[in-house]
Amino acid sequence: MSSKIYPIGIQNFEKIRKDGYFYIDKTALIYQMVKTGSYYFLSRPRRFGKSLLISTLEAYFLGKKELFEGLAMEKLEKDWTTYPIFHIDLNTEKYDTRESLDSILNFTLEKWEQQYGTAPSETTFALRFRGLIERAYEQTGQRVVILIDEYDKPMLQAIGNEELQKEFRNTMKAFYSVLKTMDGCIQFAFLTGVTKFGKVSVFSDLNNLDDISMRKQYVDLCGVSEKELHDNLEIELHELADAKELTYGELCNRLREYYDGYHFTYNSIGIYNPFSLLNTFKYREFGSYWFETGTPTYLVELLKKHHYDLERMAHEETSAAVLNSIDSTSDNPIPVIYQSGYLTIKGYDEEFGIYSLGFPNREVEEGFIKFLLPFYANTNAVESEFEIYRTLTRKCVILRNG
Repeated sequence: MSSKIYPIGIQNFEKIRKDGYFYIDKTALIYQMVKTGSYYFLSRPRRFGKSLLISTLEAYFLGKKELFEGLAMEKLEKDWTTYPIFHIDLNTEKYDTRESLDSILNFTLEKWEQQYGTAPSETTFALRFRGLIERAYEQTGQRVVILIDEYDKPMLQAIGNEELQKEFRNTMKAFYSVLKTMDGCIQFAFLTGVTKFGKVSVFSDLNNLDDISMRKQYVDLCGVSEKELHDNLEIELHELADAKELTYGELCNRLREYYDGYHFTYNSIGIYNPFSLLNTFKYREFGSYWFETGTPTYLVELLKKHHYDLERMAHEETSAAVLNSIDSTSDNPIPVIYQSGYLTIKGYDEEFGIYSLGFPNREVEEGFIKFLLPFYANTNAVESEFEIYRTLTRKCVILRNG
Protein backbone atom coordinates (compact mmCIF):
# COMPACT_ATOMS: atom_id res chain seq x y z
CA MET A 1 0.00 0.00 0.00
CA SER A 2 1.23 3.51 -0.84
CA SER A 3 2.97 5.39 1.96
CA LYS A 4 2.71 8.83 0.36
CA ILE A 5 1.85 11.72 2.66
CA TYR A 6 -0.16 14.29 0.71
CA PRO A 7 0.55 17.96 1.51
CA ILE A 8 -3.08 19.07 1.77
CA GLY A 9 -3.04 22.75 2.76
CA ILE A 10 0.75 22.82 3.20
CA GLN A 11 2.36 25.58 1.16
CA ASN A 12 5.86 25.67 2.62
CA PHE A 13 8.45 24.04 0.35
CA GLU A 14 10.97 23.49 3.17
CA LYS A 15 8.39 21.73 5.35
CA ILE A 16 7.29 19.52 2.44
CA ARG A 17 10.87 18.48 1.65
CA LYS A 18 12.09 18.00 5.22
CA ASP A 19 9.00 16.16 6.45
CA GLY A 20 8.76 13.80 3.49
CA TYR A 21 5.55 15.02 1.91
CA PHE A 22 4.66 14.12 -1.66
CA TYR A 23 5.98 16.69 -4.15
CA ILE A 24 5.69 16.89 -7.93
CA ASP A 25 8.96 18.28 -9.25
CA LYS A 26 8.41 21.67 -10.90
CA THR A 27 12.00 22.82 -10.51
CA ALA A 28 13.06 22.37 -14.14
CA LEU A 29 10.38 24.89 -15.15
CA ILE A 30 11.41 27.18 -12.30
CA TYR A 31 15.04 27.03 -13.44
CA GLN A 32 14.00 27.87 -17.00
CA MET A 33 11.98 30.83 -15.74
CA VAL A 34 14.63 32.37 -13.49
CA LYS A 35 17.33 32.01 -16.14
CA THR A 36 15.35 33.60 -18.97
CA GLY A 37 13.75 36.61 -17.29
CA SER A 38 13.56 38.82 -14.22
CA TYR A 39 10.00 40.10 -13.77
CA TYR A 40 7.03 37.74 -13.90
CA PHE A 41 3.33 37.66 -13.16
CA LEU A 42 1.21 34.48 -12.92
CA SER A 43 -2.56 34.28 -12.59
CA ARG A 44 -4.05 30.99 -11.41
CA PRO A 45 -7.22 29.98 -9.50
CA ARG A 46 -7.14 29.67 -5.71
CA ARG A 47 -5.62 26.49 -4.23
CA PHE A 48 -3.69 25.80 -7.41
CA GLY A 49 -0.22 25.85 -5.83
CA LYS A 50 0.73 29.52 -6.24
CA SER A 51 1.89 29.90 -2.64
CA LEU A 52 3.96 26.70 -2.84
CA LEU A 53 5.57 28.04 -6.02
CA ILE A 54 6.46 31.27 -4.21
CA SER A 55 7.90 29.26 -1.31
CA THR A 56 9.97 27.14 -3.72
CA LEU A 57 11.38 30.28 -5.34
CA GLU A 58 12.23 31.63 -1.89
CA ALA A 59 14.15 28.47 -0.97
CA TYR A 60 16.00 28.60 -4.29
CA PHE A 61 17.05 32.24 -3.94
CA LEU A 62 18.11 31.65 -0.32
CA GLY A 63 20.55 29.09 -1.70
CA LYS A 64 19.05 26.14 0.20
CA LYS A 65 20.60 23.52 -2.05
CA GLU A 66 19.88 20.67 0.37
CA LEU A 67 16.12 21.07 -0.16
CA PHE A 68 16.51 20.33 -3.86
CA GLU A 69 18.32 17.01 -3.53
CA GLY A 70 16.84 14.50 -5.95
CA LEU A 71 15.02 17.20 -7.92
CA ALA A 72 15.84 18.54 -11.37
CA MET A 73 17.22 21.76 -9.89
CA GLU A 74 20.04 19.87 -8.14
CA LYS A 75 21.65 19.04 -11.48
CA LEU A 76 20.68 22.22 -13.30
CA GLU A 77 21.95 24.86 -10.87
CA LYS A 78 25.73 25.07 -10.45
CA ASP A 79 26.05 28.39 -8.61
CA TRP A 80 23.93 28.54 -5.46
CA THR A 81 23.77 32.16 -4.30
CA THR A 82 21.95 33.68 -1.33
CA TYR A 83 19.94 36.81 -2.11
CA PRO A 84 18.08 39.19 0.23
CA ILE A 85 14.38 38.37 -0.15
CA PHE A 86 11.29 40.50 0.34
CA HIS A 87 8.32 38.13 0.54
CA ILE A 88 4.93 39.83 0.77
CA ASP A 89 1.93 37.61 1.50
CA LEU A 90 -1.32 39.52 1.07
CA ASN A 91 -3.41 36.41 1.67
CA THR A 92 -3.34 36.69 5.45
CA GLU A 93 -5.69 39.63 5.99
CA LYS A 94 -9.35 40.47 5.49
CA TYR A 95 -9.44 43.75 3.58
CA ASP A 96 -12.64 45.53 4.54
CA THR A 97 -11.18 48.92 5.54
CA ARG A 98 -8.37 51.17 4.39
CA GLU A 99 -6.63 50.47 7.69
CA SER A 100 -6.53 46.72 7.04
CA LEU A 101 -4.26 47.15 4.01
CA ASP A 102 -2.18 49.82 5.75
CA SER A 103 -1.72 47.49 8.72
CA ILE A 104 -0.36 44.54 6.73
CA LEU A 105 1.97 46.75 4.66
CA ASN A 106 3.26 48.53 7.77
CA PHE A 107 3.80 45.25 9.64
CA THR A 108 5.71 43.78 6.69
CA LEU A 109 7.90 46.84 6.15
CA GLU A 110 8.69 47.23 9.87
CA LYS A 111 9.93 43.65 10.00
CA TRP A 112 12.40 44.34 7.18
CA GLU A 113 13.38 47.74 8.59
CA GLN A 114 14.57 46.01 11.76
CA GLN A 115 17.09 44.20 9.57
CA TYR A 116 18.04 46.85 7.02
CA GLY A 117 17.25 50.12 8.77
CA THR A 118 15.07 53.10 7.91
CA ALA A 119 15.31 56.80 7.06
CA PRO A 120 13.28 59.78 8.39
CA SER A 121 12.48 60.96 4.86
CA GLU A 122 10.68 57.70 4.03
CA THR A 123 7.14 58.71 4.94
CA THR A 124 5.06 56.58 2.55
CA PHE A 125 4.85 52.84 1.96
CA ALA A 126 6.39 53.24 -1.48
CA LEU A 127 9.31 55.34 -0.20
CA ARG A 128 9.96 52.89 2.65
CA PHE A 129 9.91 49.96 0.22
CA ARG A 130 12.27 51.78 -2.14
CA GLY A 131 14.67 52.57 0.70
CA LEU A 132 14.66 48.97 1.92
CA ILE A 133 15.52 47.62 -1.53
CA GLU A 134 18.37 50.09 -1.86
CA ARG A 135 19.82 49.38 1.59
CA ALA A 136 19.50 45.61 1.25
CA TYR A 137 21.46 45.78 -2.01
CA GLU A 138 24.13 48.02 -0.48
CA GLN A 139 24.50 45.97 2.72
CA THR A 140 24.60 42.50 1.15
CA GLY A 141 26.21 43.22 -2.21
CA GLN A 142 23.44 41.20 -3.87
CA ARG A 143 20.41 42.40 -5.77
CA VAL A 144 17.13 41.68 -4.00
CA VAL A 145 14.42 39.16 -4.84
CA ILE A 146 10.80 40.26 -4.47
CA LEU A 147 8.01 37.68 -4.12
CA ILE A 148 4.42 38.90 -3.82
CA ASP A 149 1.67 36.34 -3.16
CA GLU A 150 -2.00 37.14 -3.90
CA TYR A 151 -1.27 40.70 -5.00
CA ASP A 152 -4.94 41.23 -5.92
CA LYS A 153 -6.69 40.13 -2.72
CA PRO A 154 -7.36 43.68 -1.42
CA MET A 155 -8.95 44.73 -4.74
CA LEU A 156 -10.99 41.53 -5.01
CA GLN A 157 -12.40 41.89 -1.50
CA ALA A 158 -13.40 45.47 -2.24
CA ILE A 159 -15.61 44.55 -5.21
CA GLY A 160 -18.91 46.33 -4.66
CA ASN A 161 -17.22 49.15 -2.72
CA GLU A 162 -15.81 51.39 -5.44
CA GLU A 163 -14.44 54.01 -3.06
CA LEU A 164 -12.48 51.47 -1.03
CA GLN A 165 -11.29 49.70 -4.15
CA LYS A 166 -10.00 52.98 -5.55
CA GLU A 167 -8.04 53.62 -2.33
CA PHE A 168 -6.55 50.12 -2.43
CA ARG A 169 -5.68 50.52 -6.10
CA ASN A 170 -3.92 53.84 -5.57
CA THR A 171 -1.95 52.51 -2.59
CA MET A 172 -0.82 49.36 -4.40
CA LYS A 173 -0.05 51.15 -7.67
CA ALA A 174 2.43 53.41 -5.88
CA PHE A 175 3.85 50.45 -3.96
CA TYR A 176 4.33 48.24 -7.04
CA SER A 177 5.78 51.10 -9.11
CA VAL A 178 8.92 50.77 -6.97
CA LEU A 179 9.67 47.52 -8.84
CA LYS A 180 10.38 49.52 -11.97
CA THR A 181 12.17 52.50 -10.45
CA MET A 182 14.53 50.21 -8.50
CA ASP A 183 15.23 47.86 -11.41
CA GLY A 184 19.00 48.13 -10.97
CA CYS A 185 18.76 46.72 -7.43
CA ILE A 186 16.40 43.84 -8.23
CA GLN A 187 17.56 40.38 -9.30
CA PHE A 188 14.13 38.81 -9.70
CA ALA A 189 10.48 39.64 -9.01
CA PHE A 190 7.50 37.30 -9.10
CA LEU A 191 3.88 38.24 -8.43
CA THR A 192 0.91 35.89 -8.21
CA GLY A 193 -2.81 36.40 -7.95
CA VAL A 194 -6.14 34.94 -8.91
CA THR A 195 -6.78 37.63 -11.51
CA LYS A 196 -4.97 40.04 -13.77
CA PHE A 197 -7.17 42.51 -11.95
CA GLY A 198 -6.19 46.09 -12.59
CA LYS A 199 -3.30 45.21 -14.90
CA VAL A 200 -4.11 48.47 -16.67
CA SER A 201 -4.29 50.54 -13.49
CA VAL A 202 -2.31 48.82 -10.72
CA PHE A 203 0.52 47.70 -13.01
CA SER A 204 0.40 50.56 -15.50
CA ASP A 205 3.99 51.54 -14.69
CA LEU A 206 5.29 47.96 -14.84
CA ASN A 207 5.71 47.48 -18.57
CA ASN A 208 8.67 45.19 -17.82
CA LEU A 209 6.40 42.59 -16.16
CA ASP A 210 6.15 39.36 -18.17
CA ASP A 211 2.67 37.89 -17.79
CA ILE A 212 3.13 34.12 -18.20
CA SER A 213 -0.46 33.23 -17.29
CA MET A 214 -1.25 32.14 -20.86
CA ARG A 215 2.25 31.12 -22.00
CA LYS A 216 2.14 27.57 -23.32
CA GLN A 217 5.54 26.61 -21.86
CA TYR A 218 4.28 27.45 -18.34
CA VAL A 219 0.75 25.99 -18.38
CA ASP A 220 1.81 23.26 -15.91
CA LEU A 221 3.92 25.47 -13.63
CA CYS A 222 1.03 25.06 -11.17
CA GLY A 223 -1.43 22.18 -11.10
CA VAL A 224 -0.91 18.60 -12.32
CA SER A 225 -0.58 17.46 -15.92
CA GLU A 226 -1.67 14.04 -17.20
CA LYS A 227 1.98 13.02 -17.56
CA GLU A 228 2.81 14.13 -14.01
CA LEU A 229 -0.18 12.20 -12.68
CA HIS A 230 1.01 8.92 -14.20
CA ASP A 231 4.73 9.53 -13.57
CA ASN A 232 4.19 10.22 -9.87
CA LEU A 233 1.04 8.39 -8.82
CA GLU A 234 0.85 5.23 -10.93
CA ILE A 235 0.78 2.84 -7.96
CA GLU A 236 -1.79 5.02 -6.21
CA LEU A 237 -3.97 5.04 -9.34
CA HIS A 238 -4.18 1.25 -9.26
CA GLU A 239 -4.88 1.25 -5.51
CA LEU A 240 -7.62 3.85 -5.90
CA ALA A 241 -9.18 1.88 -8.77
CA ASP A 242 -9.31 -1.22 -6.56
CA ALA A 243 -10.78 0.75 -3.66
CA LYS A 244 -13.53 2.18 -5.86
CA GLU A 245 -14.11 -1.18 -7.62
CA LEU A 246 -13.28 0.37 -10.98
CA THR A 247 -10.95 -0.74 -13.73
CA TYR A 248 -7.76 1.29 -14.11
CA GLY A 249 -9.14 2.86 -17.29
CA GLU A 250 -12.48 3.69 -15.68
CA LEU A 251 -10.74 5.38 -12.76
CA CYS A 252 -8.50 7.48 -15.02
CA ASN A 253 -11.53 8.58 -17.02
CA ARG A 254 -13.39 9.47 -13.82
CA LEU A 255 -10.48 11.55 -12.49
CA ARG A 256 -10.20 13.29 -15.84
CA GLU A 257 -13.91 14.03 -15.94
CA TYR A 258 -14.03 15.42 -12.40
CA TYR A 259 -10.75 17.30 -11.92
CA ASP A 260 -8.92 17.76 -15.26
CA GLY A 261 -9.83 20.17 -18.02
CA TYR A 262 -8.19 23.46 -17.06
CA HIS A 263 -6.75 25.04 -20.20
CA PHE A 264 -4.82 28.26 -19.61
CA THR A 265 -4.29 28.96 -23.30
CA TYR A 266 -5.70 27.50 -26.49
CA ASN A 267 -4.47 24.16 -27.88
CA SER A 268 -2.71 23.41 -24.58
CA ILE A 269 -2.67 20.31 -22.40
CA GLY A 270 -5.33 19.93 -19.73
CA ILE A 271 -4.36 20.54 -16.11
CA TYR A 272 -5.82 18.86 -13.03
CA ASN A 273 -6.86 20.84 -9.97
CA PRO A 274 -4.12 19.74 -7.51
CA PHE A 275 -6.16 20.36 -4.36
CA SER A 276 -9.08 18.18 -5.41
CA LEU A 277 -6.85 15.54 -6.97
CA LEU A 278 -4.71 15.02 -3.86
CA ASN A 279 -7.77 15.01 -1.60
CA THR A 280 -9.27 12.26 -3.76
CA PHE A 281 -6.15 10.13 -3.34
CA LYS A 282 -5.99 10.81 0.39
CA TYR A 283 -9.64 10.08 1.21
CA ARG A 284 -10.37 7.72 -1.70
CA GLU A 285 -13.62 9.52 -2.45
CA PHE A 286 -14.70 11.78 -5.29
CA GLY A 287 -15.94 15.09 -3.94
CA SER A 288 -16.27 18.82 -4.52
CA TYR A 289 -13.14 19.50 -2.46
CA TRP A 290 -12.24 22.76 -4.19
CA PHE A 291 -15.73 24.22 -3.96
CA GLU A 292 -16.27 23.13 -0.38
CA THR A 293 -13.37 25.31 0.81
CA GLY A 294 -15.66 28.30 0.27
CA THR A 295 -17.38 30.37 -2.38
CA PRO A 296 -15.45 33.61 -2.94
CA THR A 297 -17.60 36.54 -1.85
CA TYR A 298 -16.16 38.69 -4.63
CA LEU A 299 -17.52 36.31 -7.28
CA VAL A 300 -21.05 36.37 -5.83
CA GLU A 301 -20.91 40.17 -5.66
CA LEU A 302 -19.65 40.38 -9.22
CA LEU A 303 -22.44 38.19 -10.60
CA LYS A 304 -25.06 40.15 -8.68
CA LYS A 305 -23.66 43.51 -9.74
CA HIS A 306 -23.71 42.69 -13.44
CA HIS A 307 -26.93 40.62 -13.44
CA TYR A 308 -25.04 37.95 -15.31
CA ASP A 309 -27.17 35.28 -17.02
CA LEU A 310 -25.96 32.07 -15.38
CA GLU A 311 -27.22 29.94 -18.26
CA ARG A 312 -24.38 31.39 -20.35
CA MET A 313 -21.82 29.75 -18.06
CA ALA A 314 -22.18 26.42 -19.89
CA HIS A 315 -20.99 28.00 -23.13
CA GLU A 316 -19.57 31.52 -23.11
CA GLU A 317 -17.68 33.38 -25.81
CA THR A 318 -15.36 36.34 -25.49
CA SER A 319 -12.62 38.08 -27.41
CA ALA A 320 -8.93 37.69 -26.75
CA ALA A 321 -8.74 41.39 -25.91
CA VAL A 322 -11.39 41.08 -23.20
CA LEU A 323 -9.91 37.90 -21.72
CA ASN A 324 -6.45 39.43 -21.46
CA SER A 325 -7.26 42.87 -20.09
CA ILE A 326 -9.16 43.48 -16.89
CA ASP A 327 -9.93 46.78 -15.30
CA SER A 328 -11.58 47.00 -11.91
CA THR A 329 -14.27 49.26 -13.36
CA SER A 330 -15.12 46.89 -16.23
CA ASP A 331 -18.75 45.92 -16.81
CA ASN A 332 -17.75 42.49 -18.10
CA PRO A 333 -17.43 39.83 -15.35
CA ILE A 334 -16.21 37.06 -17.69
CA PRO A 335 -12.42 37.61 -17.34
CA VAL A 336 -12.59 37.45 -13.54
CA ILE A 337 -14.89 34.38 -13.64
CA TYR A 338 -12.45 32.69 -16.04
CA GLN A 339 -9.33 33.56 -14.07
CA SER A 340 -10.98 32.44 -10.83
CA GLY A 341 -11.23 28.94 -12.30
CA TYR A 342 -14.97 28.67 -12.87
CA LEU A 343 -14.60 28.81 -16.64
CA THR A 344 -11.77 27.59 -18.84
CA ILE A 345 -10.78 27.76 -22.49
CA LYS A 346 -12.61 25.19 -24.60
CA GLY A 347 -11.68 26.48 -28.04
CA TYR A 348 -10.29 29.41 -30.00
CA ASP A 349 -11.23 30.91 -33.37
CA GLU A 350 -7.96 32.33 -34.66
CA GLU A 351 -9.61 34.17 -37.55
CA PHE A 352 -11.85 36.25 -35.31
CA GLY A 353 -9.85 36.04 -32.06
CA ILE A 354 -12.77 34.54 -30.14
CA TYR A 355 -12.38 32.18 -27.18
CA SER A 356 -15.03 29.60 -26.33
CA LEU A 357 -15.32 29.12 -22.57
CA GLY A 358 -17.06 26.54 -20.41
CA PHE A 359 -16.86 24.67 -17.12
CA PRO A 360 -13.46 22.93 -16.88
CA ASN A 361 -14.78 19.73 -15.34
CA ARG A 362 -17.58 17.94 -13.51
CA GLU A 363 -16.51 19.18 -10.08
CA VAL A 364 -16.82 22.83 -11.08
CA GLU A 365 -20.03 22.21 -13.00
CA GLU A 366 -21.76 20.40 -10.13
CA GLY A 367 -20.20 22.59 -7.46
CA PHE A 368 -21.29 25.74 -9.23
CA ILE A 369 -24.87 24.54 -9.41
CA LYS A 370 -24.88 23.25 -5.82
CA PHE A 371 -22.96 25.97 -3.97
CA LEU A 372 -23.04 29.15 -6.05
CA LEU A 373 -26.45 29.05 -7.73
CA PRO A 374 -28.42 29.50 -4.46
CA PHE A 375 -26.55 32.75 -3.70
CA TYR A 376 -27.42 34.13 -7.09
CA ALA A 377 -30.99 32.83 -7.52
CA ASN A 378 -32.14 34.77 -4.46
CA THR A 379 -31.50 37.99 -6.38
CA ASN A 380 -33.19 36.87 -9.60
CA ALA A 381 -36.88 37.75 -9.59
CA VAL A 382 -37.55 36.41 -13.08
CA GLU A 383 -36.42 32.81 -12.85
CA SER A 384 -36.52 30.47 -9.88
CA GLU A 385 -33.44 28.57 -8.76
CA PHE A 386 -34.98 25.37 -10.12
CA GLU A 387 -35.60 26.89 -13.56
CA ILE A 388 -32.01 28.12 -13.83
CA TYR A 389 -30.74 24.78 -12.53
CA ARG A 390 -32.80 22.80 -15.04
CA THR A 391 -31.74 24.86 -18.04
CA LEU A 392 -28.08 25.04 -17.05
CA THR A 393 -27.89 21.31 -16.30
CA ARG A 394 -29.47 20.44 -19.63
CA LYS A 395 -26.92 22.59 -21.47
CA CYS A 396 -24.03 21.02 -19.54
CA VAL A 397 -25.17 17.48 -20.36
CA ILE A 398 -25.52 18.34 -24.06
CA LEU A 399 -22.03 19.89 -24.16
CA ARG A 400 -20.48 17.03 -22.16
CA ASN A 401 -21.94 14.45 -24.52
CA GLY A 402 -20.77 16.36 -27.57
